[in-house]
Amino acid sequence: MIISKTPYRISFFGGGTDYPSWYLKNGGQVISTTINRYVYISCRSLPPFFKTHNLRLAYSKIEEVNKISELNHKSVRSVLNYLDIKKNIEIHYDGDLPARSGMGSSSSFTVGLLSSLLKYKKEKISKKKLAKMAIHIEQKISKEFVGSQDQIAASYGGLNNIRFKKDGNFSVNKINIGIKNLNKLENNLFIFFTGISRTAENIASTYLFNNKDSYIYFRSIDKLTNKAKLFLSEGKINEFGLLLDEAWQIKKKLSKRISNNKIDEIYDCAKKNGALGGKILGAGGGGFLLLYAEKKNHEKLKKSLKKYLNVPFNFSKEGSKIILS
Repeated sequence: MIISKTPYRISFFGGGTDYPSWYLKNGGQVISTTINRYVYISCRSLPPFFKTHNLRLAYSKIEEVNKISELNHKSVRSVLNYLDIKKNIEIHYDGDLPARSGMGSSSSFTVGLLSSLLKYKKEKISKKKLAKMAIHIEQKISKEFVGSQDQIAASYGGLNNIRFKKDGNFSVNKINIGIKNLNKLENNLFIFFTGISRTAENIASTYLFNNKDSYIYFRSIDKLTNKAKLFLSEGKINEFGLLLDEAWQIKKKLSKRISNNKIDEIYDCAKKNGALGGKILGAGGGGFLLLYAEKKNHEKLKKSLKKYLNVPFNFSKEGSKIILS
C-alpha cells in the first residue's frame, strides 16, 4: 500500500497569467500558498482474487474494468497511460475539500496520483519534474483548458511567488515575510463555501486572452502582483488584504461568468461587515470565497456569513509527499 498526501492551495494574485495562452507571449506570475487540507491517494497491486477486472478505481464512484480505455475518469486514464501502467492496480481517492471549488483540487489530484504511482514504480522524481509532468498530462494529454500554477503549488508547497517565462519554464521563489507577519496574514484570512460547484475549465475558457481589453486587464493584474509582493516584504499585511479587493474587481472583467448575483451578494455582505478584501478562488463562478479581515472584525464577519460554511485552515509548507509505503 502506498499513500500520498497532497495539499490544496489558495491563490492570492496573478490568476489568469499562469495560462499558456498568456505567459508564452507575455510571461506571468502568481502569489499562492498551500494549506493544511489535503488530497489522499492510495494505490496497491490488485489482489489476485478478482476475475472480473484488473483495474479498480474508487472515488465518488467505483470503476472496475479490464482496460484503461474503459475508465470514465479522464485524469486517471491519462496518468495510467502516461506511466504505462496497464493492469493489476487499485487506486483510492479521498479529499478534505469538495472538488470543483477553486482550491486547485484537480491538479492536487493529478500530482498526488503521480506521486503514488511513481513510488509504486520505484521511480524518484524532483518537485520540478513532478510539476512539469502534471502540467503536461493535464494540458497536453487530457486536453484540459487549465493554468499552470496549481500543479506547481501542489508539488512544491509553501507561500511562493511562481514566475512563468515565455519559453515555458518557471521558477518558484519562497516568500519570507517573518513569522509575526505570516501569522497575521494566516489568522486574518477566511474561506467560506458558497455552495456553488462549477468546472474551472468551463469558466476559464471564457476568459478574454487575445484582445486589447484583456491585455490591459492582465497587465494590471501583473502590476498588482508586484505590489502585493512589496506589501508582504514590508509587513503591510492589511494593505495586502485591501489589494485583494482591487484585484478582484479587475478579474471580474475577464469574463461575465467569473462572478454572479449570489457571489456579489455574499461579497458585498462581507465588505459591509469588516472584510477589507477578498475574491472567489480559482477560475471563478462559485466554490470558495477568500476574505481578509482585521482581528477586530472577525466575529462580526463570521456572524454575517453564518449560513455559509467557514473552513478553518493554516498555511502548509510541504508539497505532495508519500506518507505510507
